[in-house]
Amino acid sequence: METFDGKNAIVVGAGISGFASALLLRREGAVVTLFDERPKEDVERTLGTPLPPEIAFVRGGVPETSVPGADLVVLSPGVPRGTLPLQALSRAGTPVWGELELGFRRFSGKVAAVTGTNGKSTVTTLLGNMASLVFPRVFVGGNLGTPFVSADPGPHDWAVVEVSSFQLETIEAFRPSVAVLLNITEDHRDRYPDFSSYAETKMGIFRNQGKEDAAVVNADDPEIAARLRDIPSVQVPFSLSRTLSTGVSRDEGDMVYRDGSVEERYPVSILKIRGIQNQENAMAAIGAARRMGVPPDAVWECLRAFRGLPHRVEFVRNLRGVSYFNDSKGTNVGAVIKCLEGFTEPVWLIAGGKDKGLDFRPLREALARKGRAAILLGEARDRMVRDLSGTVPLLGADSLEEAVRAAAANAQPGDVVVFSPACSSFDMFRNFEERGDAFREAVKGLAE
Repeated sequence: METFDGKNAIVVGAGISGFASALLLRREGAVVTLFDERPKEDVERTLGTPLPPEIAFVRGGVPETSVPGADLVVLSPGVPRGTLPLQALSRAGTPVWGELELGFRRFSGKVAAVTGTNGKSTVTTLLGNMASLVFPRVFVGGNLGTPFVSADPGPHDWAVVEVSSFQLETIEAFRPSVAVLLNITEDHRDRYPDFSSYAETKMGIFRNQGKEDAAVVNADDPEIAARLRDIPSVQVPFSLSRTLSTGVSRDEGDMVYRDGSVEERYPVSILKIRGIQNQENAMAAIGAARRMGVPPDAVWECLRAFRGLPHRVEFVRNLRGVSYFNDSKGTNVGAVIKCLEGFTEPVWLIAGGKDKGLDFRPLREALARKGRAAILLGEARDRMVRDLSGTVPLLGADSLEEAVRAAAANAQPGDVVVFSPACSSFDMFRNFEERGDAFREAVKGLAE
């Protein structure tokens, strides 16, 4: 392991992962300066704790004058690389890592990493449950919660980490023994110049793998299928649409894992998580867990017990024959399409939020087939109306509570009301969790 004792380290971004990185570097003897655009009081309020006096805080961006004395820059995932003085850092030979890279270099054990536009948190949690049932020392975290750099020191059997595209922008040595890529659909147009740049960043999860590593990939995703030749490791595909001789696929009512002469069957009926997207998530977890050495009985037990995560097609309530589902984590078009496809009932869709520049037109076909109507709100409402006009009746609402009341007033017994926004929450809420909680409360507040 590398040592940081006496090194001058700059950490950019004082969010959860940036703060955790600063604490780790300081514990290991580095001189740490933490940069953030917000006032120190706002940072401390968000973190819920005072910044330690031994970590210097500077409000603003990193000036070029700070580069000559820096031995390392750690960039938080929410901060674009372009905000740094990159030319000066390159001339000085100063490495720029993300929290993921720093965590990997400090971790003693194997790593399983999960990425994709949608489903990352579900698969990471499910796979972490499977590993924890068998191995005594497992860290589960990453982008979905506890930063990788916060893993307890000392040897581990595995780390199971959720990885975002933002984190993959700043990897150098990061090499997961098992890497999972669930899907690639349009997202983060406010961060990447085009879809190809976003897709290639996602593919970076395989960049440093070797032939002894495994890549668990969605064989049904056209963007992944077009890039399979770029993967250097052993591929473990999963598919809902066709039978695979190697990997995980559907056969009648079973999810079937095949590897050489091995064939294992896991009934779809044991899943408590709803929707075709969660069948894909389960198959990805099966393929990854078996490559990690998790035995079939542990895989089965965790599939049977897993009830899903909040805000991911989460059942809230049935009222007068109408069921309400909270899918606040559906922050892009691909997630909403998968969500809609998972329902056989007519859907009242509540959608909208901050406009990230996404094209909503790919929603048209699924909405026309599955939808009864759509209630649109937020900053993106007008553009969603233009993109979705002619599919189903489109209603407007000025608040989430108003949208829920409108759906309740119009939905018929046997319908479902689904909140799957296709947008981020930052125009009306702090995050998708707060937004999902508000939906839950609005639904629970409906009169009997």
